[in-house]
Amino acid sequence: MKLRPQSRQRTATDPGQPPSLGARVPVVQRIGAIVVGLVILVFGLLGFANQLAFFSTEGEDVLGLSSNGLLSTISVVTAVVLFVAAARGPRIASNVMIVVGALFLLSALLNLAVLRTSFNILAFEFPNVVFSVVAGLLLLVLGAYGRFSANLPPDSPYARPGTGEEEIDLTSDLPSTPEEVAAEKAMRDAEVAVVQHVATNDQRRRVAAMAQVHSRAERRRVWMSFDEAGRELR
Repeated sequence: MKLRPQSRQRTATDPGQPPSLGARVPVVQRIGAIVVGLVILVFGLLGFANQLAFFSTEGEDVLGLSSNGLLSTISVVTAVVLFVAAARGPRIASNVMIVVGALFLLSALLNLAVLRTSFNILAFEFPNVVFSVVAGLLLLVLGAYGRFSANLPPDSPYARPGTGEEEIDLTSDLPSTPEEVAAEKAMRDAEVAVVQHVATNDQRRRVAAMAQVHSRAERRRVWMSFDEAGRELR
């Protein structure tokens, strides 16, 4: 008897049903990349509009954050990268968001260490550090959304091929005939006898042979092979 795992999958095409996790994943990741990219793009473009000094370590206020020409350029480039990734597909968007999110967190740590020094080439202030941490964590969460899980739905773009499709035989090791049932009982009796040091020579040989295999069905076949060999000798 073979059992197939059954699960009802909700899809966006089912009337009156919300999209499944697998159907939401591409949408969330692509829209997330676009929304975060838009925020960063606006910040960068406003920096250009204010004609900020490119390498100034004392930036000017842009949307409550400090910025200079270099930071504005990096912001625009980052936004374009996110837009391109979203256009290419959810898997690429996910990979890019995870990488960019990690870079944001790294930037926050590095720039926190050089605040108010001559090495502060991006003109960071503490609000910039906070923004980098928040943006980095958001990108990491969006990039990892619906991707890293032990039970991905079959319609997820990250599900392995064949997930949920294989038939699982849960009873293949169980005895299915009267002969196999009798063999199972004899096997148990022999193993108990060996442990109690009262086994016959035949029982010891059989138990030793069964110890060379691992599955229940294989052990049963080994035991029954002795019965077949005995019948052939008669």
